[in-house]
Amino acid sequence: MQQTTNPPAVHAEDLTVSYRDKPVLWDIDLTVPQGVLMAVVGPNGAGKTTLLKSILGLVKPVAGTVSILGRPYREQRKQIGYVPQRGTVDWDFPTTVIDVVLMGTYGQVGWIRRPKAVHREAASHALERVGMIDFARRQISQLSGGQQQRVFLARALVQEATVYFMDEPFQGVDAVTEKTIVVLLREIRAAGRTVFVVHHDLGTVPEYFDWVTLLNVRKIVSGPVAEAFTPANIQAAYGSRAAVLAQTDKSTRR
Repeated sequence: MQQTTNPPAVHAEDLTVSYRDKPVLWDIDLTVPQGVLMAVVGPNGAGKTTLLKSILGLVKPVAGTVSILGRPYREQRKQIGYVPQRGTVDWDFPTTVIDVVLMGTYGQVGWIRRPKAVHREAASHALERVGMIDFARRQISQLSGGQQQRVFLARALVQEATVYFMDEPFQGVDAVTEKTIVVLLREIRAAGRTVFVVHHDLGTVPEYFDWVTLLNVRKIVSGPVAEAFTPANIQAAYGSRAAVLAQTDKSTRR
């Protein structure tokens, strides 16, 4: 009997992205197994968000290939959940919290058909999971930054994705929201899903994640945190060991 293996959650080969002839990502080979909670970390300008967007087809590479669960992104859209950076969203758009979460069900119901009761129940359950059910009828613009981030997480949850991509989900949120996000990420991983997180806080990497990719235009290393998140690899990514240690100490004192 032939034994089959699951394809990796994400696989990139020779991925190169440039803006105006300046390389932002250079010759990236990356394999992310299924069922891990992975942080992508690196200094400002390292290409972290560009890597995420190129995997999702939002940025066109000049070379290389990317697959998600063994197939191109366009064939796997229904398997993917995406939480963009909060700062890239127009929060003044007139819509309610529950309607934002229901947008996550459009892949199931289509853009023309109205969500059914089962989808509204799923949206309400997702809001309960992120502690936002009492705000379901509130205008999204009336929420705090942390509350808005929770709503976007709820929208991703109702997609029932296999692979989740999150761009700086902890940025600018309060401590309560950060703890809520960590719990959710662990629940998603425990369900066998994969979470790909662009992250900036080195001090929380060992606590929050089990897999890490260190990036600075080129991939420095990718693997289990216990093996890859070493002082030598961090210094290779950030250049200045002193600056890295200062960032880490500041993070752990929060």
